[in-house]
Amino acid sequence: MKQFDVVIAGGAMAGMTLALAINKLSDKPLSIAVVEPFKADHQAHPGFDSRSIALSYGTVNTLKTLALWDDIAEVATPIKHIHVSDRSHAGMTDITTEEVGVEALGYVVELADVGRIYHSRVENDDHIELLCPESVAAVERSQNDVTVTLSSGESICSKLLVAADGAISTCCEKVGLELVEHDFEQVALIANVKVQAAPKGMAFERFTESGPIALLPMSEGRMSLVWCLKPSEADSVMSLNDEAFLQTLQDAFGWRVGAMAQVGQRASYPLLLRYRRQNISHRFAIVGNAAQTLHPIAGQGFNLGIRDVATLAEEIAASAHDPGTYQVLSQFKNRRERDREATISLTSSLVHIFSNDYLTMRIGRNLGLAAMDNLSVLKAPLLARTLGLVTR
Repeated sequence: MKQFDVVIAGGAMAGMTLALAINKLSDKPLSIAVVEPFKADHQAHPGFDSRSIALSYGTVNTLKTLALWDDIAEVATPIKHIHVSDRSHAGMTDITTEEVGVEALGYVVELADVGRIYHSRVENDDHIELLCPESVAAVERSQNDVTVTLSSGESICSKLLVAADGAISTCCEKVGLELVEHDFEQVALIANVKVQAAPKGMAFERFTESGPIALLPMSEGRMSLVWCLKPSEADSVMSLNDEAFLQTLQDAFGWRVGAMAQVGQRASYPLLLRYRRQNISHRFAIVGNAAQTLHPIAGQGFNLGIRDVATLAEEIAASAHDPGTYQVLSQFKNRRERDREATISLTSSLVHIFSNDYLTMRIGRNLGLAAMDNLSVLKAPLLARTLGLVTR
């Protein structure tokens, strides 16, 4: 039976970042296995698909310390200005690089690009073995190790198993960690949109009575769209032809980026808050979407996941010889608790405040946006979360 120090279930963003981070931070290399069902060049790879994500300023700094940023920077588009507004109402606020004093508020990357970079890095790392296509079929834990049976029937052994296998984590189910779910009763519609006016680093979050619309700057005059809609509306909008879709989007978003000129392939998925209260168990830890999957409002989910990954990598690197001890895992849990709870709570509160059109809510959020634009004391906490400047 092959022996590893750490087995990571899931080779998408969280899992791959963790695999590469551990030995960057460790004095002595650890042997790591990454168990991944989908090959990187497979068009259907769900973790490195056609979506784009926004990496916060804090996440970029973390990736720099892990020596992962330079390659990603070549395929990243900087966010220089974030405009937040409420459709048909006065409330709005702006966040700019000049105001904050940074080169970029964050960066937009296409997951497919990052997937290629990460897989190339892993293939050239003698201490990481990518087991693909494979998935976890069974987990058996003893006092000192974990035995993982793979879908091929092969068994591998390690000191620690890390679940980075997505919101519906097979590993968490096999270990018996409860999943808490809340349905936001919204659907996220995602696509890349070409716009008349080049985005020039502008990102937009526009709140409508159906839910928020986010447009993030990309290369070649494109913007990454995340449009949150009520399920019945989402079905209707998804069924439109491209011309009718662009017109409907134009009506909802307005003309801040000129005419919506072209739309790429569209996809949609239901929006649920999914999280596990416990992010550790015996010789077992959870990171990324397996630990918590958030509503995309304010773009917090992935950046929270990277903070999980970086903290776990630090604790593993600091462990003398056994990364799966109770001391290592409890330290990871304690360091992550406050940030996890605060970010989950903030995200859910924003959805409630900005996704309905009750008069009291509308007045309150518009007063809030207006005050935030003029009072730095109100803006500072949101800025810290937006930039990912959060204590780990």
